[in-house]
Amino acid sequence: MKSFAIPNVLTIAGSDSGGGAGIQADLKAFSALGVYGASVITAVTAQNTHTVSAIHPIPNDVIAAQIDAVLTDIAIHAIKVGMLGSVDIIETVAQALSRYPTIPLVVDPVMISKSGSALLPMNAVAALKQKILPRAYLITPNLPEAAALVGLDEPTTIDGMYALLPKLHELGVKHVLLKGGHLEGDNDAVDLLSDGKHVQAYRAKRINTQNTHGTGCTLSSAITALLAKHLSLDAAVSQAKVYLSESIAAADQLDVGSGHGPLHHFATLWNSTSDVREY
Repeated sequence: MKSFAIPNVLTIAGSDSGGGAGIQADLKAFSALGVYGASVITAVTAQNTHTVSAIHPIPNDVIAAQIDAVLTDIAIHAIKVGMLGSVDIIETVAQALSRYPTIPLVVDPVMISKSGSALLPMNAVAALKQKILPRAYLITPNLPEAAALVGLDEPTTIDGMYALLPKLHELGVKHVLLKGGHLEGDNDAVDLLSDGKHVQAYRAKRINTQNTHGTGCTLSSAITALLAKHLSLDAAVSQAKVYLSESIAAADQLDVGSGHGPLHHFATLWNSTSDVREY
C-alpha cells in the first residue's frame, strides 16, 4: 500500500437531507480534520431539524457494491459505521467488511435520532451485537444506546456509567467510548473510554444551545479521522472532543431550521463574518 500525506477514510451510514447528521456530518468532519472522505449510503432519510418523516433503505446489493467499489480502489485507513437500519443491511455490511479485516472500524450504534425517531428497529439490535460490534476497534454509544445493547436501564449517574462498561465489553468490543451527554445535573459532559482494564474520563463544559443535531455522528467521525492520521486512541478521543466542543460552541452562528439545528463543522476554518473570497 502506498503512503500518502492525506489519509482516506470511509463512512457507512444514512443520508440526512437536512445536512446535520449522518453521511453529511461525517464528510464535513472528515474534511475539517484534514482527511479525504468516501461514503457508502445505507438509507436515504427525509428529515429536518424537527423530525424524520421518511426512511428509504438502499437495496442490499447496492450497499455491498458501494463498499466493494470503494475498498477495491481506494486505500482506506479507517472506517466509520453509523446508521444501518435493518437486519438485512447489518448482515450485508458485515459480510462485505469481512473481506477487509485489517481496517480499523469505529461503530456509532445509531438507534434514535435527535428528534426521537427510531433509526434501528429492536429486532436488529441482536444482529448488530453479533455481526458488527465484535469487529469494531471502538464503539461510541450514548447512554440510551448502551442500555439497549446490554438490556439494562439507562444509567443516571457516572457510577452507573462505570458499571455499564463491563457489560459492553462482554459483547466482544475492544474499546468503548461511553458518552455521558444524557446525564443531568452536571455542568460537565463526561465520556468514559475503556479497554476493558483501564478507564479514562474526558470532561467537557456543557454549552447552552439547542443546535446539537449530529453530535454523535460528528464525534465518531472525528475520532475515525484522527485514528487514520495515526494518533493514539486516547489522543484521537481527546482531540475529537475539542473539535466537537468548538463545533457546538459555534453552532448558533448558523441559521438552519427552527428545531435542533446542526453543529458548525467548519467553525475554525470560516465564520459568518468572513469576507467572500474571490477565486
